Amino acid sequence: MKSAYNISNRRERKLYEKKLIVPKFKSYDEELDFWDKINLADYYEPKDAVAVSFPNLKPTSQSISLRIPVFLLNKIKEKANAVGVPYQSYIKTQLSNTFMGV
Repeated sequence: MKSAYNISNRRERKLYEKKLIVPKFKSYDEELDFWDKINLADYYEPKDAVAVSFPNLKPTSQSISLRIPVFLLNKIKEKANAVGVPYQSYIKTQLSNTFMGV
């Protein structure tokens, strides 16, 4: 006797064996409509995913205003000067090391 689990797996495998055919689009709106209606889970399994990297992509940053005591800023500037980097870069590096474990 075949279990429901095996039947389900066969159905799922059959689903994933479908080949996605992407048509030529006449317009950008037509392409948007196509991708809005399609469910890629019908064509691919999570194991099909491929890791990608974007080496030239820079993380977004946001400017902030931070008030710190003058003596602390002077100490930061001294340490930054000792390693030969601008003090704001030094602060970012220290924050990253502290919070991101880098």
